[in-house]
Amino acid sequence: MLPLVIVNPKSAGGSTREKWTAIASDLRAHFGAFRVVFTKGPGDAIGLARSHAEEGAGLIIACGGDGTINEVANGILLSGKDCELGIFPSGTGGDFRRTIGLPTEPREIARALREGETRKIDVGRVSFIDNNGEPAERYFLNESSIGLAPSIIERVKGSSSLDWLPLDTVRGRASFALSTLQEVVGLASIAVRVKIDDGDEKRLQTVNLCIANARYFGGGMMIAPDAKLADGLLDVVNVGDINTAKIILNAYTLYMGSHLELPEVKSKLARRIEVLPEPHDALTLISIDGELPGRLPATFEVVPSALALRVPRH
Repeated sequence: MLPLVIVNPKSAGGSTREKWTAIASDLRAHFGAFRVVFTKGPGDAIGLARSHAEEGAGLIIACGGDGTINEVANGILLSGKDCELGIFPSGTGGDFRRTIGLPTEPREIARALREGETRKIDVGRVSFIDNNGEPAERYFLNESSIGLAPSIIERVKGSSSLDWLPLDTVRGRASFALSTLQEVVGLASIAVRVKIDDGDEKRLQTVNLCIANARYFGGGMMIAPDAKLADGLLDVVNVGDINTAKIILNAYTLYMGSHLELPEVKSKLARRIEVLPEPHDALTLISIDGELPGRLPATFEVVPSALALRVPRH
């Protein structure tokens, strides 16, 4: 069975649809023959990936942003089949691409998919309350956050002020940076209650609490510089009660991964993290791989060696 490419034509502000002919040409020339299906709306890639994996697909390539990659991974994991995930990034943030070291040029991505190797990686699993108020569960490859990150994502998805920029990667990074600045200006920390593994439940003041499987979020910020995809652990990074001026002055540290040296930033490795809103009826959103599927309370767990991933050969 030929590899399947699941394309989200609406990713990168719709430019994936415009670029698909060129992407397909590079894939055929530098990767080989493939089948293709297009998503029609949010959540569609989950069902497509699951059904094709159940039918015997050996490799499914997600063409889109981090949200599309997340959906395809969820579909494969829900199928329970031995199907490999490949990624052809075409989105706004490109954070998971950075962690696995994929190139940025389409022909080089296609070549990396053809010549790459298979690695078993961990995934995160989060149980939460969805936007309809119902219990839900979702896997994540990259990270899930509470606090500042969901607010930034909400602003980015509603922003069109940078559409004049010529390159999707430039526009995506600039959009995240501008939205971060806009959110930080009105910054206020929030309170949550957190229990890590078998420890005691503690009240935590946070600007942003990140549970990371991979290293990047927010269009290139290295939020969890020590995260490893196959260590059987999640990296918990808390940006504590830090003032606006200090965040702006130290913004570069988030891109360099040196923010862990700030006294307000704490990190810890864990297998299970429970997070409750404080007070208990507060509406506290969570982000999962760049999407906003719901809110607290949430329980995060690592699922070791759960997914086969095609990565560049080094």
